[in-house]
Amino acid sequence: MHSDGVIKPKTKRSKRFLDNRAAKLTENVKGAIIMKGGNTSQTITQTLKDIYSLKKPNAVLYKKKNITRPFEDSTSLEFFSKKSDCSLFLFGSHNKKRPNNLIFGRMFDFHVLDMIELGVEKYVSLADIKVSKCPEGTKPMLVFAGEAFDTDVEHKRLKSLLIDFFRGPTVSAVRLAGLEHILHFTAVDGRIYMRSYRSLLKKSGCRTPRIELEEMGPSLDLILRRTHLASDDLYKLAHKQPKALKPKKKKNISHDAFGTKFGRVHMQKQDLSKLHTRKMKGLKKRRAVTEEQNTPAPIVES
Repeated sequence: MHSDGVIKPKTKRSKRFLDNRAAKLTENVKGAIIMKGGNTSQTITQTLKDIYSLKKPNAVLYKKKNITRPFEDSTSLEFFSKKSDCSLFLFGSHNKKRPNNLIFGRMFDFHVLDMIELGVEKYVSLADIKVSKCPEGTKPMLVFAGEAFDTDVEHKRLKSLLIDFFRGPTVSAVRLAGLEHILHFTAVDGRIYMRSYRSLLKKSGCRTPRIELEEMGPSLDLILRRTHLASDDLYKLAHKQPKALKPKKKKNISHDAFGTKFGRVHMQKQDLSKLHTRKMKGLKKRRAVTEEQNTPAPIVES
């Protein structure tokens, strides 16, 4: 370490490692650490494995038990987050007071930004549904249904957290056959229902295929428990974008509901009496004929 506190790489490998973790205009794909607590049930163990299967390859699954309570002390999670360079985490535990417990969370500068605790009431695993699965690394389409996701503060933050967790890498283009995995979240009657589908492209007799959804698992019925939400100021700071990434505003340009582009041009006031128009021969001839028609006939005296 240098005297000013900055780590100086000694090899090319360590330089690449530090460059990969350095601040960038475009962030790396968010990774997730998935771990279980000191006590777990078979349901939670299998749930963590299934969510790891959906999140791969941008996830790290810790198989050993980690005796910690994130809502009381999050230092252990922050340590593993920095060690594995992951800004998302999923922690599973089980006890008499909170059976079949899942905690989704995310970090900001390797410190816990917010986390939400969910209880698993009903669970169907990937292996229990005997259908073909999507390939590893498939980017899912996320669907949120339910008024609570738009009105309730905790459900709004849960929606943002789930989008961060499952969205995958940012891509510039998507082919139709790649839109085959759908994660559907429904908020109703105080519960969140998570369903996973595989879209099937069927023949329709025309160019556009007919879409059918086939449930492939996992299936989770969840209930909202404890929450640890970041303050509005910290949440706003975590979502702040660099100036280089912000789109430049173009003045006097607008769009209507159909996407039509309109431009407004500002001009100085003109004196139309001094406006010079184009001179045309056709106009000259027409003017001469008009003058002849308007000329009175000469009077001849006898």
